[in-house]
Amino acid sequence: MFASLASRNFRLFFVGQTISQVGNWMTMVALTLLILRRTDSGMAIGLLSACQFGPVLLFSAWAGLIADRSNKRNLLMLTQALAMCQSAALGVLAFMDHAPIGAFYVVAFIGGLSLAVDNPVRRPFVNELVPIGDVANAVSLYSAMNSLARIAGPTIAGVLIVTVGFGWTFTIDAVSYVAVLGSLALMRPDELRRAPRTPRGAGQVREGLRYITGVPELWITFAMLLIIGLISYNFSVTFPLFVVKALHGSDRAYTLVYAAFSAGGLVGALVTARRSVVTITNVARAAAGLGASMLVLAFVPNPVVAAAVAVAVGAMGIGYMTGTTAIAQLRADNRMLGRVLAVQMVLLIGTTPIGGPILGAVADALGARAPVLIGGVGALAAAAFGTLAARRFDQTSPTRPETTTTPGTRDPPEPPVWVEPQAT
Repeated sequence: MFASLASRNFRLFFVGQTISQVGNWMTMVALTLLILRRTDSGMAIGLLSACQFGPVLLFSAWAGLIADRSNKRNLLMLTQALAMCQSAALGVLAFMDHAPIGAFYVVAFIGGLSLAVDNPVRRPFVNELVPIGDVANAVSLYSAMNSLARIAGPTIAGVLIVTVGFGWTFTIDAVSYVAVLGSLALMRPDELRRAPRTPRGAGQVREGLRYITGVPELWITFAMLLIIGLISYNFSVTFPLFVVKALHGSDRAYTLVYAAFSAGGLVGALVTARRSVVTITNVARAAAGLGASMLVLAFVPNPVVAAAVAVAVGAMGIGYMTGTTAIAQLRADNRMLGRVLAVQMVLLIGTTPIGGPILGAVADALGARAPVLIGGVGALAAAAFGTLAARRFDQTSPTRPETTTTPGTRDPPEPPVWVEPQAT
């Protein structure tokens, strides 16, 4: 389960990211609650998500190309430093008396610009930190670490908000970035398994999209992700509205439910880390579990029951995302990996600027349970599509196995070789 931690560079990355991601989730939760407390509006929460993730929709495809062309370690140090400045700016605003709401949206948008570049760089960087046989394990442990951060971050945020206030919550997050910057600085560059850099050329973003459509394991799972990312995986919008408005819970109740969701996510990621094979069918089953658990969540009577059901939602949701990411990182050619993961990120959180405000408006109009119900139906629809598409793929390609991940071996299946087209 922990094979990839044998690599020194990955251990440094894992520790630094754990500390930083805890701080990041503190800020995410605190900013959401601050806006909800000051506006009491679902649409306002949706607009906040649009500011945070809108740049991902607009710029991630090009950021993925930058990742394929760049030294990822150096670029990460820049994006993480910018994220530190964003958290510090939020702290300054929170300490001010009656800071305008618009200022928080502006800072959130600037943070979204940093995220749009950081994510397509950070995720393929995991591949460079471990031997190829440990990539699937490293992806799963990285997802488990994010789930652990989702447990600790909201819990700590809830304590800090009610004791020392929003300003110190943002400030502590800013300080946490010292850990990830230090871990990147301590890495041994000669031990990195660097992918070949993509040379400059015309139409390379379009080539990345064409590459995805030519690999069934990618386009099938990405089509599912489009549905789930748009209407199901908008928990930063649906959870606070659901707990505070539908269940009449407090800020503490929201952080409890989110921590329970993240605890389930940790279990889901660790289960995926032990799996020797990840297929489209596995991903579809996890999507079906996500949809079913969200339908149950939509009808719970109080925050305590919601926390119990949220464990299942988290386990299925993170299991689904980890499986999708493992397929993408192992199936894609290294020279296309940044662009492939950038498109994946656009589909997951880049769709939030569209789905978030819509779900916020639905919550205002039909009640805060409605977005959770819609998300469950969407995940079930994606699961049905994935199951049918996987069966058709098996029938049309009987000699070609579905994507496998083998964390216990050193011989994973070879990804398709992509030949970069030459400029004419």
